[in-house]
Amino acid sequence: MKLERTVTVDKPLDEVFAYLADFTTTTEWDPGTVKTVRTTGDGSVGTEYENTSTFAGRQTQLTYVVEDLVPNKRIALRGENSTVVAHDLMTFRSTGVQADGTEAGSGSAISGTEVTYTADFAFKGLIKFIAPLMKPAFTKLGNEAEAGMAAALERL
Repeated sequence: MKLERTVTVDKPLDEVFAYLADFTTTTEWDPGTVKTVRTTGDGSVGTEYENTSTFAGRQTQLTYVVEDLVPNKRIALRGENSTVVAHDLMTFRSTGVQADGTEAGSGSAISGTEVTYTADFAFKGLIKFIAPLMKPAFTKLGNEAEAGMAAALERL
C-alpha cells in the first residue's frame, strides 16, 4: 500500500528540511503518532527512532532507521515491526513561488518549499491478505497527515 502527498508552504527550504529531518517532530504533524523518540544517532544515516502510533484503534510500535539523507533534498527511513515494513521518503524542493502562488521576488525573504512525502507499506504474514480492506483508513490517515504537516510547517 502506497500513500503520497505533497505540501507547499511559504517557508525556507532549509528550515522545512531541518524540521522534518528530525523525525521526532512526527508527534506535531502526524495524527496517528503518539510518540517518537530518537534512540541512537544524531539524525544522520543510521539514526534510529522508536515510533508509537495508533491506527484502526490499535497502538503499534515501529523502529525506524534513517537509510538516506541528502541535506535539503531528501530523507528516507525504513520502519519495521512484526507485521509491516514501511518505507518513508520525503523529498524537498524550493519552488521559488510562495504557497499563495505569487512569485518570490529577488528581494523576497521567503520562497516556497514543496515537500513530497511517500509512505510505502509492505505487510507481513496474514495481515497482508486483509491490508487491501484497510485502504480507506490509510487514505484518511494520509489526508490527515498532509493537513497536519501543512499546519505544522506554517507555524515554523
